[in-house]
Amino acid sequence: MRRMRVILPVAVSLLAIGVLLFGGLAGNLVYFRTVSEAVESRADDGSDRMRLAGAVVPGSVETRGQVVSFRLTDGVATVDVEHRGDPPELFDDGVPVVSEGRWLGAVFTSDRLMIKHGSDYEAPEVDDGDDAGVRTARADVP
Repeated sequence: MRRMRVILPVAVSLLAIGVLLFGGLAGNLVYFRTVSEAVESRADDGSDRMRLAGAVVPGSVETRGQVVSFRLTDGVATVDVEHRGDPPELFDDGVPVVSEGRWLGAVFTSDRLMIKHGSDYEAPEVDDGDDAGVRTARADVP
């Protein structure tokens, strides 16, 4: 009987923690797929939210109001993407992007675009006050 007083609360606590962790996380998971993987599993994914990774096909970007349409490829497969909202500043032809959204028929509709940028920092050119008008890069400029 004394064992039951200890085991029962521990078991209930572990069960509650498991339900909170795994049940709560399952609803917030967003799967990451390459374009080829996404095209293969499109029928199975239905309207589930996911992240689609690829590069913007050069010459495919069209902007109509708040909708940016473009094609995304991983070099094997290509899909049409319609993004609602402002694209990131570095968004351009050939740039690798991760688009978050869901399938709407054969078109991937996105409401979030993420771009990985390099970690190399280049200091801006600053006029150092030289009368010759020579512009130099200064590392001490924030």
